[in-house]
Amino acid sequence: MASRGRALPVRGQIAATTALRQVGRPYVWGGGSSAGPTGGGFDCSGLALHAWAKAGARLTHYTGTQFRQGRRVPFSQLRPGDLVFFGGGTGDPTHVGVYVKDGVMVHAPKTGDVVRTIDFAASPYYLSRYRGAVRPTPR
Repeated sequence: MASRGRALPVRGQIAATTALRQVGRPYVWGGGSSAGPTGGGFDCSGLALHAWAKAGARLTHYTGTQFRQGRRVPFSQLRPGDLVFFGGGTGDPTHVGVYVKDGVMVHAPKTGDVVRTIDFAASPYYLSRYRGAVRPTPR
């Protein structure tokens, strides 16, 4: 069991690195699959799906269900690859990013933008909309 525990941080790092490699790709609504960009880019949940597919986990292509696909993680225990969720009030979250480190995530923000990193922990906009984090479980 100890080896499995050590494997999870490695998988998270794979997911974070995979997401970082997409920086600069265009935001495409509905874009992204386990194989990579579709339509030339990614939306937020497609980026998360692709990053974790490379790390050995299957995710849906919908932020709301991704929020329920893994173990909840407190903000103070975030590790590379964890999925961080925002918005949606009391309903499903409306945005997801892939945690990198030190309060930074990589995400596909919106139409007309590109995949980018942001220090969400220093952003009043994102902090006020933060809903929680999930650590996906490899298949």
